[in-house]
Amino acid sequence: MAKSVFYSFHYDLDSWRVQQIINMGALEGQPILNAQAWETVKRQGDKAIENWISEQMSYKKAVVVLVGSETASRPWVDFEIRKAWNDKKPIVGVQVHGLADANGKTACAGSNPFSKITFANGGSLADYIPLYNPAGATSKEVHASITANIATWVDGAYKRS
Repeated sequence: MAKSVFYSFHYDLDSWRVQQIINMGALEGQPILNAQAWETVKRQGDKAIENWISEQMSYKKAVVVLVGSETASRPWVDFEIRKAWNDKKPIVGVQVHGLADANGKTACAGSNPFSKITFANGGSLADYIPLYNPAGATSKEVHASITANIATWVDGAYKRS
């Protein structure tokens, strides 16, 4: 059976790419809300979003941050990473900019969201959490790389005791 994970990502730009990863079937993730359902949760306010995230993440074995071109700047991705870290969930990052979107376009690589979360005594989460860049020059090759490796990457996710 596939490992149960929580996917953290920038909804507006990367939901199509994330759906491709879910369809690979290598991992079992939370349901991806359609735009209307996401808007319904958002209209209820920040606490409702936090509750949805907490509920979805609670029984997952790991958190997979799917990093696109603007993921690192998203406040809810930051919240999800911090929550996973504080809850001592295994965390791993996978760059998805090389997968084509609904229009067949790829994107430029985004910055590492783990490097933006720093410790008071120096360093950042990027010192501990790997961010994988799948091999391939085309969307098809990147897709194949993710399919072949994502379960192994999650198995190797940083685990905090």
